[in-house]
Amino acid sequence: MAIDSRFPLGVVAVAFRPLPVEEAAIAASRLGFDHIDVSAQVPPSTPLVLPVGDRITGWDPLPGCTCMVPLARTTTWDDAVTILRSQPNIRIEPGPGTVCGSVAACRAMVAAVPGLRLTVDTGHVATWGEDPVDLLDLADHVQLRQARKGVAQVHADEGGDVDFRAVIRTLDRLGYRGRLSIEYFDFPDFGWGLEDPVGWSVALARHVRPLLAPS
Repeated sequence: MAIDSRFPLGVVAVAFRPLPVEEAAIAASRLGFDHIDVSAQVPPSTPLVLPVGDRITGWDPLPGCTCMVPLARTTTWDDAVTILRSQPNIRIEPGPGTVCGSVAACRAMVAAVPGLRLTVDTGHVATWGEDPVDLLDLADHVQLRQARKGVAQVHADEGGDVDFRAVIRTLDRLGYRGRLSIEYFDFPDFGWGLEDPVGWSVALARHVRPLLAPS
């Protein structure tokens, strides 16, 4: 089933590092993206040519923002629950190696923390070896990236484990009203080096946009 513009397609500012966020928004607009996700530390008064799709805090939960789930090697399950209960109205982004590094753990955390919702990163879920479609009913924001089990970033033209057609069809069936944001990144210190995250983001957008077109 084709879907319409209620799914605007954005990009995460991290793809444009080290550009300042103002310049990243200009570049994203020129590339045809509808919004940009930025760090929560960017003041709301910062003039951007695109609307902000999401604010991302890193590890610290802040109301109305997305934070990463605590790492399993440094935080127990009970401590993670306590941390995430400390702030209302947050989204968590589960990833490999975090306390919520499986579909079952994500569902358990949402059950343990009242009001908690997810930012589902399709690349993270594929990297740990499961299907992001199985978490979309818990999503208030969705980040798109091609990946495969054990490989966090795969070029869209090379294929991978994420079935974006299934992702979009599932969001349509669920009546999703959130945003979609493409995210590639160059983080060599974490083993995620990438020469051209902007180019890879644009390549994935070419694959995804036809799936978003009205029938």
